[in-house]
Amino acid sequence: MATINHTSQKFTLNTGAEMPGVGLGTWKSPPNEVRNAVSHALQTGYRHIDTALNYRNEVEVGQGIRNSGVPREDIWVTTKLDNPWHHRVREGFDKSLADLGLDYIDLYLVHFPCSTDPEDPAKHLPDWDFVNTWQEMQKLLDTGKVKNIGVSNFQIRHLEKLLGDPSCKVVPAVNQIELHPGNPSPKLLEYCTSKGIHCTAYSCLGGATDNPLYKEPALLEISQRLGKTPAQVLLLWSLQRGTSIIPKSVTPSRIETNFQLDDWELTQHEMEALSGITTRFKVVNDSWMPIKVFFGGDE
Repeated sequence: MATINHTSQKFTLNTGAEMPGVGLGTWKSPPNEVRNAVSHALQTGYRHIDTALNYRNEVEVGQGIRNSGVPREDIWVTTKLDNPWHHRVREGFDKSLADLGLDYIDLYLVHFPCSTDPEDPAKHLPDWDFVNTWQEMQKLLDTGKVKNIGVSNFQIRHLEKLLGDPSCKVVPAVNQIELHPGNPSPKLLEYCTSKGIHCTAYSCLGGATDNPLYKEPALLEISQRLGKTPAQVLLLWSLQRGTSIIPKSVTPSRIETNFQLDDWELTQHEMEALSGITTRFKVVNDSWMPIKVFFGGDE
């Protein structure tokens, strides 16, 4: 049987850029821990680091990148524009770039399709939405400081509005969305594929270790039979669906285990068993935002 190297897998975006399929997520990674986590992940072999202005850890992430000893040109860095910065895209981008201590960003995303009033988090900007934000995002490509632009948490109706607007000259390269067997989003995934938009799966392990997936008989049975952790099985399920993954951990042993995805594969039967899980839940909700951004049925 041919050697399968999932950890060196890359996905070709609609820009022609090749994005590493396995990355380290840093959402909710505690201060004074994320620096070492990033450095350890890169030394383990990860080549994609995902962060965001909203995570308030970009300074430490940048330090971890430098501490790793891995050349900058070998690392793919993704970060995101926070909701209150939608009408100040260039400022938000420059802040992230400065905090990370980098000369350029490989992928810059609109974090949510929500333009929050910076003076009042309970309000949406009255004369601005994500279409305006995207107009400003497109201008960043002319700076040479960002290689690719995309979106995050965009549903089908958001993408239809954006792609249908005359001002949209650049199709998002990536849509980073919550994807796991408890929130598989097949319609959204199919829509993005039809538009040439690659999907990155965040919360690909379903959140904390006490999440409902870890009680699912299908996952536990496959995990036990293959001699793999439930997390490893979930990660491979996402990769074999054609999505990149950014599992989050600050624990060195887990960072390593999550990267042990080579030389094995899930069968079609195993993929179908995991896709057949009917428990439904989301890790990320929109209750903290001034507008609703998630809709039933991936709309």
